[in-house]
Amino acid sequence: MFCKVNGADTQGIQARMIQIEADISDGLPVFIMVGYLASAVKEARERVRIALKNTGYRFPVKRITVNLSPADYRKEGTTFDLPIAVALLAAAGYLSAGKLKEYLFIGELGLDGGILPVSGCMSMVDAAVRAGIKKCIVPKENEKEAAFIGEAVVYGVRHLSEITEFLNGKENLCPCQMNLAALTEDNRKQNIDFSDVVGQFNSKRALEIAVSGRHNILLMGPPGTGKTMLASRVPTIMPALSLEESIEITKIYSICGRMERGQFLVTKRPFRSPHHTITDTALIGGGRKLRPGEVTLASGGVLFLDEFLEFKKSTLELLRQPLEDRQVTVNRIYESYRYPADFMMIAAANPCKCGYYPDRNRCHCTEGEVRKYLSRVSKPVLDRIDLCTQTEIYEQRNLTDLNQRKQYRVKKQRTETSAEIRYRVEQVRKLQRERYRNEAIYFNAQLSPSQMKKFCSLTAGAKELLDEVVAYEDISMRGKSRIIKTSRTIADLAGTEKIEEDHIGEAVYYRAFGERFWEGSI
Repeated sequence: MFCKVNGADTQGIQARMIQIEADISDGLPVFIMVGYLASAVKEARERVRIALKNTGYRFPVKRITVNLSPADYRKEGTTFDLPIAVALLAAAGYLSAGKLKEYLFIGELGLDGGILPVSGCMSMVDAAVRAGIKKCIVPKENEKEAAFIGEAVVYGVRHLSEITEFLNGKENLCPCQMNLAALTEDNRKQNIDFSDVVGQFNSKRALEIAVSGRHNILLMGPPGTGKTMLASRVPTIMPALSLEESIEITKIYSICGRMERGQFLVTKRPFRSPHHTITDTALIGGGRKLRPGEVTLASGGVLFLDEFLEFKKSTLELLRQPLEDRQVTVNRIYESYRYPADFMMIAAANPCKCGYYPDRNRCHCTEGEVRKYLSRVSKPVLDRIDLCTQTEIYEQRNLTDLNQRKQYRVKKQRTETSAEIRYRVEQVRKLQRERYRNEAIYFNAQLSPSQMKKFCSLTAGAKELLDEVVAYEDISMRGKSRIIKTSRTIADLAGTEKIEEDHIGEAVYYRAFGERFWEGSI
């Protein structure tokens, strides 16, 4: 008897539908599986055979052929265990095959017939819904993440026997329902806040500009001045994730196996902080079994590169494409995957090996050593960083005067909270969404040259100032365009439609600081 059921697997961060065909016929007893299978899929033959036996079904002593179609796609993973078992049960007459085409089956089988969770369940359910298959039977541990896909009717099961009873009409299964309101409330809870940071008003302003327009930023300063503390609090001033953004990020984390136990939806913006010894593959993606890297895991959130100048120069060069295109393409001989890399990059670095340049009272590095240290990052990579700011050294022991201490306490009391800064950021983001509603972009940092002419109108004074600065500082054309994009964000924060001289001046200040620092003129 012949039977066909629906399965799925993942390709990159997307999923594709796979048809599992089973045929049981007379002949010498043999179990053959075909369809360009990886070793994990070939091993499903033994898992399915023993699981059926331990569940109480007699394994057919006949010629059994299982085909995974289309046959020219390489099949990997353990997601096919359950659909193979269901196809064999239907072909052997234990299940009614009439309604099987209405369902998607996903799951790994244990030898006792238990159904184990798999990675990438949300993406596979989404692919099924797009293909017109809305009923999905998945492992119990995966049902909650899958239930967030619109129009999907998700049934979570723990054992193979539950499926046979359900499909034969002997038992009812309740579809999973999720409470989105509770998740949204959980998303608002933060353990850290920008008000924790003492001083650093200039750096806070730069970070607010960067977040508002999704600009990349570099924090320079001696060790212990709060660069990491500032960067770790950036997600608290970013707007909350929408349901669509949460689903897209959850798909990535589910496929990579990065979901925490009991977690079924990513509700907070990612904050990825890889160590400076990270490999090229771990940062960009790839490997023997292609998987997304840190730039993709940070998509929708922040990629924080602490000790920026300690990264290998070749590794930093790999960031050029994702910083420009907001995506990464990983090519192999037989396949090519495209991963999203729509992140905001925050880099933090010491200005020299000891960390105290240009303070010659504390820094003992020679000019040659400083230049060699700064040369670890190339000009093309620096050109893709919109803002550069210096964190200030704060020493409380210097506040010996009583009036200074009182002034410090007043300033600390008036330090803005993350909620106050986030409100302004949300207003600017809302303004950008409205402005670019007919464009294929969402943020000022994504403006193309033609879009800049349309949306970045400069006053006469602003244009004159920009031309003078570009000529005097010898700023590249990419650098000039990024100054204009940053100025657009500053103007949005100020609530003005035209970019004025002050806005250009502030953007140039953040840009010129980085240019001069790398040239050693500070």
